[in-house]
Amino acid sequence: MTDTVVIAGAGHGAGQVVVTLKQRKFSGRIVLIGDESHLPYQRPPLSKKFLAGEFPAARLYCKPPSFYEDPQIEVRLDTRIKSIDRAAHRLQTTQGDDIAYGKLILALGSRVRKVSVPGCDLPGVHYLRNIADVEAIRANAASSRRLVVVGAGYIGLEVAAVCRQLGLDVTIIEMTDRVMSRVVSPNVSDFYQLEHTNHGVKLLLSTGLTSFDGKRRVRSVVTDTDQKIAADFVVVGVGIIPNTELAEAAGLEIDNGIAVDDQCQTADPHIYAIGDCTSHPNSIYGLRLRLESVHNALEQAKTAASNICGVETHYSQVPWFWSDQYDLKLQIAGLSQGYDQVVLRGDPSSRSFSCLYLKNGSLIAVEAVNEPRDFMQSKALIANHTAIDPVQLADADVALRDLA
Repeated sequence: MTDTVVIAGAGHGAGQVVVTLKQRKFSGRIVLIGDESHLPYQRPPLSKKFLAGEFPAARLYCKPPSFYEDPQIEVRLDTRIKSIDRAAHRLQTTQGDDIAYGKLILALGSRVRKVSVPGCDLPGVHYLRNIADVEAIRANAASSRRLVVVGAGYIGLEVAAVCRQLGLDVTIIEMTDRVMSRVVSPNVSDFYQLEHTNHGVKLLLSTGLTSFDGKRRVRSVVTDTDQKIAADFVVVGVGIIPNTELAEAAGLEIDNGIAVDDQCQTADPHIYAIGDCTSHPNSIYGLRLRLESVHNALEQAKTAASNICGVETHYSQVPWFWSDQYDLKLQIAGLSQGYDQVVLRGDPSSRSFSCLYLKNGSLIAVEAVNEPRDFMQSKALIANHTAIDPVQLADADVALRDLA
C-alpha cells in the first residue's frame, strides 16, 4: 500500500474515493485537489431541485466540512494541476506547488461544450455545470420572463421544466428531430415532447443556432430557419467534453477518455482514473465505454480506492441514468444501441410505462417512466443476458423478476 494518495479533482467521484479509502482503513496521507472553491458535492440536483430553490446548497455536499477535518486528509481547493511527472511521481500546480504521490487518481471530470456563434459571449448566455452557474441562472430567472434553451438533452429539458414551473415563457431549440435523441428511443422522445408541449414549452426541432443578438446583453436568439426568438436570458446545454488533456500531456493513453482497465488503472500502475473523463471495458456489453453518469463515477471511485488498498475489485456493471422533469422520473438501465426489437410495457397515456429493448432475443436496456419497479428489476436481467418472450415482457401485470 502506498503512503500518499493524491486525488486530482474534487467532484462527487473524488469525494467517494476519500470515503472508500477511509472505509478500507487506508493509513496513509490523502490529498484532495480541486479547482473549485467547494468541497465535493452532488451535481445531479443542480438542474433540478437546486435550480428550483427546493434544495439548499448545504444539502449538495457529499460530506459535511467536519469530515475533511481529519489529520490524514489534506484538501487544496481553488487549485489547478498544471502537469504530471510520472517518472518522479510528482504533480505541479499552477500556483507553483510540487506535490509527491505514491498513487494518483485522476478524477478530472468534464466541462461543458460551448457554442461558437456571434454573440456567444454576451451577458445572459449561461451554461450549467456547477453551483456558481446555477446561482447565476437563478438570479436571471427571478427577474426575467422569457428563456431560450439551446439543446434538448437532459440538462436542457430539466432546466425548461423547472423554469416553466417558475412561470417563465420557455422556448427550446434543438438541431435534431427529437428530444434526448442521444440517450433515449423515439418512443420515449415522443412522450417527453408531448409532455413539454402540454406544459407550454415551445419546441423548435430540426433547428440550429445562428447567433445571439443584443448590445449589452442577450436579447434574442437567431436560428438557421431565420427565426428571431426574444430572450431575457439563455441556457445552453449541448453536451460535455471529458477533461483528458492533463493525462494526454503525461503520455497516458486516450481512447474517448483516459483509458483504464476494469480495476480503473491506467497503463501506469501508479495512476488510476475515474468518472466522466475515463473509458473502461464493460464485460456485459463487450465494449469500451465512456459514461457520463454519477453511478459510473461513484462505482469507479470505490473500485480504484479498493484496489489501492489491496482489495482486488473489478468494475463491470449495468450502466444506469435518470432525469427528473415535472412529476416524471425517467430511469434508464443499460444501453439500447443496436436493439432489434422494442416492447412497450404499460400505457404512456397513464404517464407510467416502460420501453424494453431486445437484441437477439435478450434484454439489453429499459427506459422506465414513473416505473421504478421495472427499472430496478431489469438490471439483473440485462446483466445476465436473459432471453425473454416479448409477449410476456409486455404484460405489465407480471413482475420482471418473475421472467428470469
